[in-house]
Amino acid sequence: MAYKITDACVSCGACADACPAGAIAEGDGKYEINADACLECGSCAATCPNEAIVEE
Repeated sequence: MAYKITDACVSCGACADACPAGAIAEGDGKYEINADACLECGSCAATCPNEAIVEE
């Protein structure tokens, strides 16, 4: 199941640094996950300090 970043994102970048696939990039006002590149490993969700990343 892919992950998504909610509006609770504060654009800190912790998730992008934690992503082994490089599937996370800064978007318009928050970071975004490229679902096609996502490995569904959960590293991003575990790293997010705001719990802004959830399973879709």
